[in-house]
Amino acid sequence: MSEPKQVAMGPVVQRYEREYLEILRNFEDPRQEWRRLFSELYGTFLLVIVAAGGGMMSQAFPNTISRTAAVVAPGLMVMGIIMFMGKVSGAHLNPAVSIAFWLRGDFPSWRVPGYIVVQLLGATLAALFLRQVVNVSAKYGSNYPAHSYSTGAAFWMEALLTLGLVSVILSTASGAQNIGIFGAIGVGAYIALAGLWGSPISGASMNPARTFGPDLVGGDWTGYWVYVAGPLAGAIVALGIAYVLRGPGGGRSGSLAAQGDLAPEVKHSEDA
Repeated sequence: MSEPKQVAMGPVVQRYEREYLEILRNFEDPRQEWRRLFSELYGTFLLVIVAAGGGMMSQAFPNTISRTAAVVAPGLMVMGIIMFMGKVSGAHLNPAVSIAFWLRGDFPSWRVPGYIVVQLLGATLAALFLRQVVNVSAKYGSNYPAHSYSTGAAFWMEALLTLGLVSVILSTASGAQNIGIFGAIGVGAYIALAGLWGSPISGASMNPARTFGPDLVGGDWTGYWVYVAGPLAGAIVALGIAYVLRGPGGGRSGSLAAQGDLAPEVKHSEDA
């Protein structure tokens, strides 16, 4: 007696079932770029929360956070971020790194603008959050050349520090040097080490996005060109060194490291 209703409802149930399954397939489709972009936004947000938060918390609570703690904390945060989301987006967190991977051939050009935009957005959201919660200007969490040093000196320091950073990143993302989870330790340790000795002159940003967020929210762009030109110059020199040490990029291992495991585009089948 209820068969006619079942027959009538059958096509409706099947249609909703198909639509539901299609939603699941779309969500699980590794080619959905939004996963990569969200990963970069979230990762950069966390990095800047720690990197800018040290200076802002130190301003709010004097004599509670040492310079050592302030520069080591971002390295530890980057280590954790690479471990938990590196396979999703590559965990660049830095426009200079995205551009370096692109120039090396490990990262497709069409992904670069999206990565840079969400990195800048993540850094800005972090600075906004910190200003609201810590209740001090975001400029205390930014990077500026030391008062007794020129912007030129700060530029060279940022270029040198980024040269080392990108060299470490490209080395741990290439062929035989692709050491997996230990790459996170290498990159995080380098960031902490660079900050320990290089931060007094330039702040050891090594990252245009990390400085962009606090500068935008704090309204102080003093010397910002240093934190764009310096990291880009250092990254370009690092590319040349990587070519001398291990040849061109574009291989599978480098592409996987740069793009994560979500349907990466690989230029060459061999490792580079």
